[in-house]
Amino acid sequence: MSIFINEINLRFGTWQAFERAVSRLLAHEGFEGIRLVGQSGDRGADVLAHRAGKRWLFQMKHWKNKVGLDVADQTLEAMRIYRAQVPVIVALNGFDEKLKEHQRALMSRGIPLQLWDTKALVTRAGKLQEMPVLDRKPRGYQEQAIRAAIQTYNKGEKRALIVMATGLGKTFVACETVKRINAVSPVRILVIAHTNELVYQIEKAFWPFLSRQQETTIWNGYEQPSEERLEKSSAVFACLNTVADYVQRGKELPHFDIIIIDECHHVGGQMYSTVLHNTMAGSENGPFLLGLTATPWRPDDIDLADYFGEPLVRVDIVTGLRNGFLSNVDYRMYTDNINWEALGDLKGKKFSPRQINRTLFITEWDDAVVFELKRVWQEQHKPRAIVFCGTIDHAVTMRDRINSLGFCNASAIYSQTSTGRTMDPAERNRVLCDFQDGAIDVLCAVDILNEGVDVPDVNIIVFQRVTHSRRIFIQQLGRGLRLSKDKEKVIVLDFVSDIRRFAAGIDLKDGLSEDGPTPGNPVRISLPHKVTFRKAGGEDPQTESFLRQWLEDVAAVEGAGEDTSMLKFPPELPGGRQ
Repeated sequence: MSIFINEINLRFGTWQAFERAVSRLLAHEGFEGIRLVGQSGDRGADVLAHRAGKRWLFQMKHWKNKVGLDVADQTLEAMRIYRAQVPVIVALNGFDEKLKEHQRALMSRGIPLQLWDTKALVTRAGKLQEMPVLDRKPRGYQEQAIRAAIQTYNKGEKRALIVMATGLGKTFVACETVKRINAVSPVRILVIAHTNELVYQIEKAFWPFLSRQQETTIWNGYEQPSEERLEKSSAVFACLNTVADYVQRGKELPHFDIIIIDECHHVGGQMYSTVLHNTMAGSENGPFLLGLTATPWRPDDIDLADYFGEPLVRVDIVTGLRNGFLSNVDYRMYTDNINWEALGDLKGKKFSPRQINRTLFITEWDDAVVFELKRVWQEQHKPRAIVFCGTIDHAVTMRDRINSLGFCNASAIYSQTSTGRTMDPAERNRVLCDFQDGAIDVLCAVDILNEGVDVPDVNIIVFQRVTHSRRIFIQQLGRGLRLSKDKEKVIVLDFVSDIRRFAAGIDLKDGLSEDGPTPGNPVRISLPHKVTFRKAGGEDPQTESFLRQWLEDVAAVEGAGEDTSMLKFPPELPGGRQ
């Protein structure tokens, strides 16, 4: 049986598959922090990775011709831009003599330029162990989920659902489940996600769990593998709309033993229905169907249990916090900018989230946020922070204000916006690498959730972005909840001025408490977890007490539409004001 890197695959695959094959080789060899950055504007880098404390930069050339001196110049310039220490050119068809001579001259000057051709790649792959060495074992609750999924599969049942909050490792559970099933009898899997980015992320997550003989294939809007390739690969990672379009054109999918749907709370739409009907996934005569989700809430009446059955394991964020599966949390909701005097102007139908938010809260308070962040910075050992901002301009402003105080090094980061404004890909990837390495302490981020921001030792989260999506809120919070060595807790500073966010804070506080709130007995959470309502100078229990009276039905407030009137106005304001 051939290894996933072989001359035929390298020569006849796409250039994207070439880059990913090399990246998978690096992962199997023990490189860490592997990031595929090749795209328009990458300025000479295709892959960045770390080993032995050094940043490696790889320039990939899937060319018919040999690579010459000009590529070496590009690579060395990219090494400077990305602050890498080891540059590598990887070329399908080798290098011309001038470049080889130039390499020798560079090496004599202490510049360690490496040249890898197809022969070198195949040789390196031939030295790999059968399976990559994993540096972690399943935690108790993950082992429970893995065994439950395997037992369900072995019993001949055809569907399963795993619900785990962000940071708890649902993808790890799926990977380990497939690995153990493969160890008994090889299976072919199809993994479906609803975005191209997720497709690439999931394939990368599976690499450490696949043997060197198991080939993987990406199938999405960028890469269209042949039908032979789809039938041959051990694992196909596909974008939903690509698979649905294939089926709608009357083509039949090859056989798969297991179909995994990531972020399966999206199931219910027409495209998923088309794919599930065609494959018969989850039915008696179809493949085993495994659904994964961190946030099983849907805005409609669709029940995921109809597709996947009842969850084998359900570990929500509160359960994860209570049981130590996630980092200890010190959640602080700030109330300084509440304009209590304006409440008297609210009457009748004005008691909707939209009207309350317009009346109750004063505009942004960036200076107070920065000074509070500086104060909290001293509370954490090796502080690392993400500040979630609402716009690019706001992120840049926050970066500049933080840096002006000199207590840390902050950088703004964002993806393309609806207005077309973008961050140069080279800078974006350099910032992410610098954050991962610790050269940057704070990311002021706009709409960054899963795009490479997965640094477990982040221990401060700052919310300045209003979101009415419970899913996005949980995902953003999850950026700081991952466990890490020497990480005692994550401090969350929530400056979001939205009545539904206060409702979410009360709900989180009550969920973490062993005993619910009772009249005359305000809830206090024992360490390690606590949720407090505060002003910049300290706790603000009076405001919390008032909000509890007001937000009697927290769930209704969280799920309310902008103009839904359901809030009750208590007879007395804080301080006895009427």
